[in-house]
Amino acid sequence: MTPRQGSVLLAAGGTGGHLFPAEALANALIARGVTVDLVSDERAARYADRFPAKLHQITSGTVTGGGWLGKLKGALLLLKGTQESLGLLSRLKPAAVVGFGGYPTVPPVYAATMRGIPTVIHEANAVMGRANRFVAPRVTRIATGFPLRSDAFAAKTVVTGNPVRPPVLEAAATPMPTLQAGGALNLLVFGGSQGARIMSDIVPPALEKLTAGERARIRLVQQVREEDLARVSETYARIGIDAEIAPFFKDLPSRIAAAQLVVSRSGASTVAELAVIGRPSILVPLPGSLDQDQAANARVLADCGGATLQLQAGFTPDWLADALRKALAEPERLSAMATAARSAGTPDAADRLADLVIRTAGL
Repeated sequence: MTPRQGSVLLAAGGTGGHLFPAEALANALIARGVTVDLVSDERAARYADRFPAKLHQITSGTVTGGGWLGKLKGALLLLKGTQESLGLLSRLKPAAVVGFGGYPTVPPVYAATMRGIPTVIHEANAVMGRANRFVAPRVTRIATGFPLRSDAFAAKTVVTGNPVRPPVLEAAATPMPTLQAGGALNLLVFGGSQGARIMSDIVPPALEKLTAGERARIRLVQQVREEDLARVSETYARIGIDAEIAPFFKDLPSRIAAAQLVVSRSGASTVAELAVIGRPSILVPLPGSLDQDQAANARVLADCGGATLQLQAGFTPDWLADALRKALAEPERLSAMATAARSAGTPDAADRLADLVIRTAGL
């Protein structure tokens, strides 16, 4: 199969954590004159209107969980997706295929290795995910957002950083608002699709434990799930918290830029954006993950002094209230954390990854 000169196929799982870095790479490749297509599953359709490439959907499944019957079903779905991907590769003839993790990337990346097409996978987390681990032995190059805690594929691995979207780079140009002694603290709280419930359970009672004077200094923006809106709103109204709450913020990068302290989960995209924008944070990794990837991500910022890592078991209203009191009392510490977080950022990660893809594809 003769590759189509200047064409790259991106493959990504259907969540923001996989699609956001793929979107950043797509923009960087397009700026270099490369034609880009995207392959994913049906979940990616909600992002299709903003993604700068045509979306192709394939069948996919997971081979983890669900007992042997579930694993068999997942394997059959992956086999069907691989057959569909082989047909897609024949039509598109890409010079390279780039995977961003998630099981929808397995069929197209695996099919590309079968056809001898150069392949790159990007691992956003500090621990390689299961889908990427499955294809890693077969791919041409591996790019990572953070140094991996395993060097099993060191010979073909390069740390590029995690590509961030243009709105993040724009937000990074905004200096952090100075927290004056006795002044208001801009607090941003979000948890992602899997993590907002814990924030609704812990943050309101934590704020209630503050004194009236301390609460008067909090300017809160919080992501709250639809089913939690009423109870969270009632608590904030009762205790006099100045809060803007919503299930989703389309302008999250600018919200991060306006914050002086962020409380959030520690998905790879979140950690990358906090680092590039340069804001201090309290990171609460999502528990229960087989890979413990969010804990590893959080350690990257915690180790450089840009974040406080708190496991969910210790993330209690009492603990958070004490942490907020400390933030209100020590504005200079927040400034130092912001500087440390920014030192861990890689604002040109999309360009670094684009250069790697172009070299690997021989474009």
